[in-house]
Amino acid sequence: MALIVQKFGGTSVADIDRIRNVANRVAQTSDQGNSVVVILSAMAGVTDKLISLANQASENPDKREMDVLLATGEQTTSALLAMMLKQMGYKAQSMLGHQAQVMTDSDYGNARIIDIGASRVRKLIEKDTIVVVAGFQGEDTKGNITTLGRGGSDTSAVAIAAALKADTCEIYTDVNGIYTADPNICPKARKLKMISYDEMLNMASLGAKVLQIRSVGFAKKYNIPVHVRSSFNEEEGTMVVSEDSAMEQLVVSGVTLDKDQARITLTKVPDQPGIAAKVFSPIAENNILVDMIIQNTNIAGHTDITFTVPKADYKRTMKLTEQIVKQTGAQEALGDINIAKVSVIGVGMKNHSGVASVMFNTLARDNINILMITTSEIRISCTVEEKYAELAVRVLHTAFGLDTEE
Repeated sequence: MALIVQKFGGTSVADIDRIRNVANRVAQTSDQGNSVVVILSAMAGVTDKLISLANQASENPDKREMDVLLATGEQTTSALLAMMLKQMGYKAQSMLGHQAQVMTDSDYGNARIIDIGASRVRKLIEKDTIVVVAGFQGEDTKGNITTLGRGGSDTSAVAIAAALKADTCEIYTDVNGIYTADPNICPKARKLKMISYDEMLNMASLGAKVLQIRSVGFAKKYNIPVHVRSSFNEEEGTMVVSEDSAMEQLVVSGVTLDKDQARITLTKVPDQPGIAAKVFSPIAENNILVDMIIQNTNIAGHTDITFTVPKADYKRTMKLTEQIVKQTGAQEALGDINIAKVSVIGVGMKNHSGVASVMFNTLARDNINILMITTSEIRISCTVEEKYAELAVRVLHTAFGLDTEE
């Protein structure tokens, strides 16, 4: 008998028929002798509709009230699933985030989990009750409803699994697992049977949308095996687990693409101590995430600083850099939104040389110019012109032997 946490995303609970499909799957897991805790997202599209309603009600909706509103999406699906399970003859009970003792900070719209009491959930499990928890939401120390941001139900699921010391956390979605590349871009992409936490963390941060990055961080911290699989078939998916020696045999496990990038260059910045702080402090104060940073060689007391930010923050950042140019004595700020970041990822890189050489030569053969490069122990990322990005993914996928099973 195992304790299994199952999370179902918005497409899996998009309508009554799909919620009934979820109920059947949950019942099947319970019938196999397992204790089951279910975490649900809102129906697909509901969160966007609620946001639209809020914008009709107010030009600048209050963040606290937004969280109260958005939490109703998950509350609806949780109650409906519990009703169905009871109708089928199972002991079931729905719980909201605060009832499941999901404690967060007070960053409305993007709250972070501080602690999960889980004692109420445990008591229900001991009574052989299937517990259905509304994902994406929690409660701050003042008793206010909070939400965890986009993809927050994944984080809810893994965090609750960690608090309960669950045997497995199953993440059900509309794909069959984690692939070596986006199958919509690379038709030869194949499903991975297993991937390490670190590889998944990198994939999630570099454009792969299958798992929310904070959920992977929780899974790694508490060593919770995560099984990513489809809610529409019985196929085995992909296990996200601790790294083992077998994983290192495959040099590269996947190729990711992130088109949500914009590049900004400050030219002829005075090359002196403290200049980087003057450049990046105002950007950080405005909660803009800077990704890649490159500083060129000192030329006659000046240097160029190039960095990337999310496209959604491009205009805001360019306005800030106009002020930064004046304050630092730089020459000008140049911007480019027509770029994309292509990355190769694999724990095997730690023990294999020549990965960068293969990547750069492969891109060169297809006349794809590299604009920026960053590396870590298990990944290499390059920015390229956006029009060549999908081609870059396909040729790299082939070059690293990912097109066919070994």
